[in-house]
Amino acid sequence: MGMPRYDYRCRACGSTFELNRPMAEANAPAACPSGHDDTVKLLSTVAVTGKAATASAPRSSGGGCCGGACCG
Repeated sequence: MGMPRYDYRCRACGSTFELNRPMAEANAPAACPSGHDDTVKLLSTVAVTGKAATASAPRSSGGGCCGGACCG
């Protein structure tokens, strides 16, 4: 399993960049590729993929809004 990827934005030059680093270093300072130190970590969404993600997903037997009763 690889390290998590974090997105950062440089406040000095506006570039956005990614870093792979251990979770323990997620909030550590990160310099942008241009060498500026004034960066901020961006919030990102988590994507879960693979067999475990589909196996643990709740199964629906229909109904609800997407079942057609209230959509229309």
